[in-house]
Amino acid sequence: MKITEHIKQAKGKTLFSFEIIPPQKGRNIQELYNNIDPLMEFKPPFIDVTTSREEYVYIDKEGLLDRKITRMRPGTVGICAAIKHKYNVDTVPHVLCGGFTKEETEYLLVDCHYLGIENVMALRGDAMKHEQYFKATKGGHSYASELVEQIQNLNSGKYLHDVINVEDKADFCIGVAGYPEKHLEAPSLQTDLKRLKQKVDAGADYVVTQMFFENKKYFDFVEAARKIGITVPILPGIKPIAVKRHLQLLPQVFKIDLPEELIKEVEKCKDNKEVRQVGIEYCIEQSKELLAAGVPVLHYYSMGKSDNIKAVAEGIF
Repeated sequence: MKITEHIKQAKGKTLFSFEIIPPQKGRNIQELYNNIDPLMEFKPPFIDVTTSREEYVYIDKEGLLDRKITRMRPGTVGICAAIKHKYNVDTVPHVLCGGFTKEETEYLLVDCHYLGIENVMALRGDAMKHEQYFKATKGGHSYASELVEQIQNLNSGKYLHDVINVEDKADFCIGVAGYPEKHLEAPSLQTDLKRLKQKVDAGADYVVTQMFFENKKYFDFVEAARKIGITVPILPGIKPIAVKRHLQLLPQVFKIDLPEELIKEVEKCKDNKEVRQVGIEYCIEQSKELLAAGVPVLHYYSMGKSDNIKAVAEGIF
């Protein structure tokens, strides 16, 4: 079922969902199941599965370093199929511009269609670790709006090199990212909102926000989006602080601000066990306010761990 259909069928009730990351190559998928299992009691209608960019690794060959390109966390579509089969829940694979040609994207989407996966999250993706700025893959897309357009073309039966007349066309529900504190490369929030509208105009069906820690920023973002004609559902993305290092890491990586009250409480903590509890309690209060505001979905970034997300969900659902 499409995400938009899940929201419509909920009739105003706020749904619970979360995002996971694939295990590294060589790790057992059972580790992933062990983190999903505790969250299934909250009846998520869908689970997002991230896609990682390629990266360079250096292999020592007789004293010389040989640079090879690889993906440390492959298998997004396979994991989506496995989760869908095991838990009877809809899955949302993340589809990236970075690291994929248009042809590779088409093949991935065809696989999703064959597997009965009806939802995809269309993202530009980040720059590679050695790059200062994002560079489009040769033969790939530069912007998420272009990726959305390709997916919509496939929904219309229009493939890259042929228009194929078929009865069984794809009909993907397309999610895109929104940034309440603007994308790190955008010159202003207003400019970033215009880019979001381009993605929606290209065919995006819903928006999931980058994590934020002050609800006012989400509410202001939604209001500003509505003013420029973005009418699709906007789902808040939430993450509980888990370790003290997050005070530096999250603002650095995601270019977001943390509220002073949260910073002060984390700084008081003697160890990460106390930090985790502070993060859970803060996230519960944040979630309660969003729930009272009637958001369609509370979408949690689990980063591969579920114990704190479970603790938050127990306080909300």
